[in-house]
Amino acid sequence: MLDDSFFNKVEKKTKVDKNTIISLAEKLQKGNMKDKATLTEVIDTLSKLTGKKVNPELKNKIIEKVLADEVPKNVDNMF
Repeated sequence: MLDDSFFNKVEKKTKVDKNTIISLAEKLQKGNMKDKATLTEVIDTLSKLTGKKVNPELKNKIIEKVLADEVPKNVDNMF
């Protein structure tokens, strides 16, 4: 279980609050992370939440990394 310090760190960097993060995490748990449509939807949602544009080329690179299991296993390494 993640503690509030993690959520505070993420919120400080992204301006996305804890409840939104938890809601998105629940969506991810119910979705298939090996499905390109699910990944595209998640990336689009995160892009809107953070106000950061993700061009199609970058989106495809992210999806390829996730599908190839090339994502950090330790969430702390992402921030």
